[in-house]
Amino acid sequence: MAAGFSSSSLPERLGRLSGVDVTAGAPLAPLTSVRVGGPAEALVRPRSPDALVALLRFLREEGVPLTVLGGGANTLVGDGGIPGVTVKLPSDLFPEQAEVGAEEGRLTLGAGAAIVRLCNQMRAHGLVGAEFLAGIPGTLGGAVTMNAGTKNGECYRVVEAVEVATADGVGWIPKSQIPHGYRHTELPRGGVVTRIRFLLPRGDLEASKKAMDEDLAYRKRSQPLSQPNFGSVFANPPGDFAGRLIESVNLKGHIIGRAQVSTLHANWIVNLGGATAHDVLSLLTLMQTRVREERGVELQPEVKRVGVFQP
Repeated sequence: MAAGFSSSSLPERLGRLSGVDVTAGAPLAPLTSVRVGGPAEALVRPRSPDALVALLRFLREEGVPLTVLGGGANTLVGDGGIPGVTVKLPSDLFPEQAEVGAEEGRLTLGAGAAIVRLCNQMRAHGLVGAEFLAGIPGTLGGAVTMNAGTKNGECYRVVEAVEVATADGVGWIPKSQIPHGYRHTELPRGGVVTRIRFLLPRGDLEASKKAMDEDLAYRKRSQPLSQPNFGSVFANPPGDFAGRLIESVNLKGHIIGRAQVSTLHANWIVNLGGATAHDVLSLLTLMQTRVREERGVELQPEVKRVGVFQP
């Protein structure tokens, strides 16, 4: 059992459920893009949709907290780890489906699949429209949960419906019934996104490839992709850019511990090697405080904090 957790029998009890793989005290830092954070009390990977529903029912009945970890691209895990159950969906938990007509097509992909999988399948089936997602890290489940996007578009522009598992079963929810906005989605509490159905038009594949190539080239020039990072730390406030505001208060390149405000893009935090969640959170808080005090703008984090944060 990982340090900091009680000597409860949670992993042993979970191990009695069929169709799940359970790891007690699993390191989570390698499963996040910024590479910091403590262990999971119990990391669970369901092997089937039915096993996932049974797990969610067990958690509800036992009052065990649930954390869903996608690709870890916008997640900060506390140094004290995550109590309860951390669920990670395998990328191949669900078969992929494609229904393509003369003018449009529907692609149904698992939530555990990488975002780039959508772009690859889109191109393979002669579809366009999701080019703006090409360079975003993480999983499709995470993209839908936070309505990920860029200045060129957001995830729900190409979503038709989302399948969600709860303790009561699995069902599809049409986009029209999912409140969503800029970097925000309201999905059923306690539910886990399992599949997403995307609706995309047919179009010019060469123009689509050019747009994705240009976007990726821009990202490589302007973002610290070679270092562990979250992607963007804060949402852009209306009419402005978080990176510009952070740079304007002289924090570009600022270091706390082994975490740094990127010298390439001030709205990114990078791990210089050996950073802790405390380092990262201290830096994030400083960025937010300095911009509030000097520019009068309250930056809203895109990064989700989970687990136990130590002083």
